[in-house]
Amino acid sequence: MSLLFRCLPAGAVVSAAAALLMTVQQALAWTAAEQVRTYPVSGRSGAELYQSIGTTGPVISGGRRTIAHTTFELTWGRDYRERADGSCVIARNVPKLIITYTLPKPRDGLPQGVASRWKRFYDGLAAHERVHGQHIIEMVQAIEDVSVGLSAPNDPGCHKVRAELQTHLKRLSDEQRARGREFDRIEMGDGGAVQTLVLGLVNGG
Repeated sequence: MSLLFRCLPAGAVVSAAAALLMTVQQALAWTAAEQVRTYPVSGRSGAELYQSIGTTGPVISGGRRTIAHTTFELTWGRDYRERADGSCVIARNVPKLIITYTLPKPRDGLPQGVASRWKRFYDGLAAHERVHGQHIIEMVQAIEDVSVGLSAPNDPGCHKVRAELQTHLKRLSDEQRARGREFDRIEMGDGGAVQTLVLGLVNGG
């Protein structure tokens, strides 16, 4: 995904990311809800806008500010069934997933040249964050796959199967976070797609 993102124009990148996400969604029995929240930035040049991002961007771990951010809310409708032989099985586990993308938005109108550079910057950021959204969707699907049919013998009250499920949840969550960190490392590193977007915005004026 990162190679595709570097090689294509920003508009093509957004279309490719959206198409990939749509393909993933269509293959699922459930659909993630997605929403975009914006935070205001000020400036009349690319450099001023990026400086404003540094002071108003969303705060993440360690009190650091970032350019854009993807978060999610996840709840489950689980059906634990105790069987006559004393075992317990998860018969159903339906997710409700809400993904929120937080992106910058200028307070005021921009000069024409700056506006076009901002659009490329914004569209590229949105495409980057939607890859994080895809990672989250795939994690949730993996949780559903591993949980439905999960069972434990001699488990009145379904305590054992709940504990076993938690081990899978931690593993899959850790994998998703590591995947996101590696994606960011590549995209934000030297020559990466996000770094290229920033330089295009700032050096353009």
